[in-house]
Amino acid sequence: MPGMSERDVEVLPDEGALAARAADLVTERLAKAAAARGRATLAVSGGSTPRRFFEELARRPVPWEAVHVFQVDERVAPAGHPDRNLTGLQAALLDRVAIPPGNVHPMPVEEPDIEAGAAAYGEELRAVSGGGGLDAVHLGLGDDGHTASWPPGDPVVNATADVGVVGPFNGRLRMTLTPPAVNRAGWILWLVAGSGKAPLVARLLAGDPALPASRVRRHDVTLLADAAAGADLPPG
Repeated sequence: MPGMSERDVEVLPDEGALAARAADLVTERLAKAAAARGRATLAVSGGSTPRRFFEELARRPVPWEAVHVFQVDERVAPAGHPDRNLTGLQAALLDRVAIPPGNVHPMPVEEPDIEAGAAAYGEELRAVSGGGGLDAVHLGLGDDGHTASWPPGDPVVNATADVGVVGPFNGRLRMTLTPPAVNRAGWILWLVAGSGKAPLVARLLAGDPALPASRVRRHDVTLLADAAAGADLPPG
């Protein structure tokens, strides 16, 4: 699999600069989509790295009344639990902006039939996006090479449905967008920070098929890394 071109990769000095650049790029994409169609769709990942990005995005002039926010993945846990990606997303972003409640689309991980919940979320995604193609998808990169909730060796990377259930993965069942749903997006943004990710970033950019994250397509993709995560990349 071919790697990304150099122009799709930016290495920023630190996590603050990383978050600010990500917020600028996402704001631009959402504003253009909203202006063109009256609606914009964004799916975001969880984890520790995005928190500053979410906080920066809350300060940007995003047309929130026209933006629909989806989740890339979510842990099966009670509402408000610290393990839930939604909990951090609400605190850092959603509770700070004037987004209509109906424009927020949490993964239905509290449903008693989690598989039915995943299927329903896929239908919701397609209905809102007009066929399932999100305008922007934000991804992270795990220490084991996963993105979204695609654990190494899990059959979810070969799924044909838009949303799947995996796990237990690191102690919890997860609901996740699958490669088909991610790869239909108009644009994909990787956000990676920390020295522990440096070898993985280099492998991802080389298209290492051993990484679940390498199932993400290579075109219309931007990867932002802080200096620590980009330390193993050649200067350019």
